[in-house]
Amino acid sequence: MWLFKRELHHAGLPPKALDAAYAGIFGGLIGAKLWWVAEHSGQEPLVDLLLSRGGMSWFGGFAGGLLSGLFVFRIQKLPIITTLAAAAPALAIGHGIGRIGCFLVGDDYGSPSTLPWAVAFPEGLPPIDIPVHPTQIYEAVPLFLIGFLLIRWRSQGVSDRTVLGRYLVLVGALRFAIEFVRINVRIVGPFTVAHIASVAAALAGLALLASADGASRRLGLNERQR
Repeated sequence: MWLFKRELHHAGLPPKALDAAYAGIFGGLIGAKLWWVAEHSGQEPLVDLLLSRGGMSWFGGFAGGLLSGLFVFRIQKLPIITTLAAAAPALAIGHGIGRIGCFLVGDDYGSPSTLPWAVAFPEGLPPIDIPVHPTQIYEAVPLFLIGFLLIRWRSQGVSDRTVLGRYLVLVGALRFAIEFVRINVRIVGPFTVAHIASVAAALAGLALLASADGASRRLGLNERQR
């Protein structure tokens, strides 16, 4: 929240835009739980899935938080791309902190591994006594780096569309790669629901980057004509 407020000030946006972040937290929690329950439906009774002490899907949280935030943007008549770009560094770093939480609770770990940094989670979700890939850390460390890069790009005056596009591409590519060593439900061959969501995020990011590049070229052409 502090970082988002800082980036809002940098973008010249009103502090009331923080209301979107508060709405996003609650919408994200609901979306994260419902997405996870949908992914694991049929494996356990519905009530057990809903009341599980773990079971929070990041993509569900992202979708629920985004929809809640967009609702507030609309009410407050905030510029969507500019506000989302201001939120991007906080989203990346908050996501990284969340993955540390996953590591501490023993959730979202990877497949068995003999690497020296592999970790067992005997009280995890679910428990596992053999060493596995700590995919939570694999994701957390790059996310902190992505957050730093987003802050740097914004301070250098990179356009909002480019910042937001880079965020979506980097986060989507990161999760797509890690998902191959994560233990998760495979729906099509080696691919999971998270793989599909990762591709969707990356494609949205590429579309933003393409539109930003097109806008930059048109601006350059207009300046030359003048």
